[in-house]
Amino acid sequence: MKHPRDPAAPGRVAAALLALVILWPLAVVGEFRPWILFEAQNLRVMGGFLAAFLPPASGSEFLAYLGRATLETLAIASAGMALAFVLAVPLAMATTQALSISRLGPGAGRRRGEWLRAALRMLLVVLRGLPELVWALLFVRVFGLGPAAGVLALGLTYGGMLAKVYAEILESGDSRPARALLEAGGSRLQALCYGLLPGAAQELTSYTVYRWECAVRASVVMGFVGAGGLGQLMDQSMRMLNGGEAASILLTFLLLVLAADALSGLLRRQLGDGAARAGALAVGPRALAWLLLLGSALLASYVWLDLGLAALLSRAALASMADYFRAFFPLDLSSGWLAKVAWGSLETVAISALGTLLAALAGLLLALPASGRYGQGLEQLTRFLLNALRSVPELVWATLMALAAGLGPFAGILALALHTSGVLGRLFAEALQNAPPRPRDALLEAGAPSAAAFLYGTLPEVSAQLIAYSLYRWEMNIRMAAILGFVGAGGLGQLLYVELSLFHYAQASTVIAAMLVLSVAVDAGSAWLRRWLAAPGA
Repeated sequence: MKHPRDPAAPGRVAAALLALVILWPLAVVGEFRPWILFEAQNLRVMGGFLAAFLPPASGSEFLAYLGRATLETLAIASAGMALAFVLAVPLAMATTQALSISRLGPGAGRRRGEWLRAALRMLLVVLRGLPELVWALLFVRVFGLGPAAGVLALGLTYGGMLAKVYAEILESGDSRPARALLEAGGSRLQALCYGLLPGAAQELTSYTVYRWECAVRASVVMGFVGAGGLGQLMDQSMRMLNGGEAASILLTFLLLVLAADALSGLLRRQLGDGAARAGALAVGPRALAWLLLLGSALLASYVWLDLGLAALLSRAALASMADYFRAFFPLDLSSGWLAKVAWGSLETVAISALGTLLAALAGLLLALPASGRYGQGLEQLTRFLLNALRSVPELVWATLMALAAGLGPFAGILALALHTSGVLGRLFAEALQNAPPRPRDALLEAGAPSAAAFLYGTLPEVSAQLIAYSLYRWEMNIRMAAILGFVGAGGLGQLLYVELSLFHYAQASTVIAAMLVLSVAVDAGSAWLRRWLAAPGA
């Protein structure tokens, strides 16, 4: 029966029932059994491993290895981002309509331009649709262990991401100056530099630096497939159940992420402000100094990694790469294998959906003290916990959860939930801090308890933003869920890792195709859901 004071109650009940109908099968597929965490055998195994974390390893030889691995991780991220930038700029110029010369005139030229842009956009979908860890795993099979695979993997995945976002940023600004330059006979480069960059330089700079911060985190986990850096050292320590070394590496993860966050913010302020003040080509002295420093760091990264680019680009290496990728075709489309891939896809969806849902609930609970509602001391403590949760990569959490819960998709759910709760908790806390206080204050003045004031005063003001954050993270988590199987956490990643280990390339290519389809489908579904929720009356 409709409650006289809560006319929206039937709608909420219906939504809860619909969510239960959807989540119950996913829980079955994801083997969601939280009670196994408290079984005696699992508690003994996990307790023994965690006890070995103390004290963290501090031997001089190990710390020297750790220092070199940390520098290698930073170098891989920087070199990979440089390669991504080199790929992204021409791809963005070719795919953005703001720099299209063919659109100036009618006829066949315009149609050819549209077809070319569509083909290049599809290439971007492939580049960014495959997680960098999958690219790294493929390149390790071609070039062997080491940082070269990590640099190439980051370059391809992040090149696709940068190109897509660069094109969108350029299209979202005022394109009339660029159009006038093109109509006057100017080149695309001139239209970009003098027509589009003055208005978009700050946003482009900010996003590029943010992506470098993400690349630092990504370069950590690529070591789990042999692509160098801290991840490779962590994988070795975990395989040997050396808790002391694992603890030292985890602490390094935390410090590295915090340092990358701080440096990223500093670079965004310095380069972004300089771009905003100076315009497109006239760079201010402070920004120029930072650019020279970044160029020096990039050069040092390539020297440190000793990639051997000449050998990688030699005719023999390129021929070997072509032979390797040719073995992936044709795809295995037999009914039996497609059924296995479909089940792996369903497991991946279950891992990502349940992991994101648990993270949203935990993130909201942690966001309350992190937003300063219960004092500054608890705020600082909770924010440190959130930083710690998100600093540990999902693949590391998956390895730990596999010890606690056993191999399978449930370990992946827990891993995603732990990492994502740190990310969402931070975003949710910022949203709560920025929420208008008047609705909550009015309810408190009317005598409502603090919980009711939050539920009916604050939460409705930020609910759309919280849902948008959660859906965005779900898009990212679907890609991560597809690779957690590399450490035994179920889903498509486990299928891909096994098939590549057995040199079953036709079967592996079918799994890769499923990852791409799943990524595109979730992107489209998430975008539709955001539009539906944002529609009036939704």
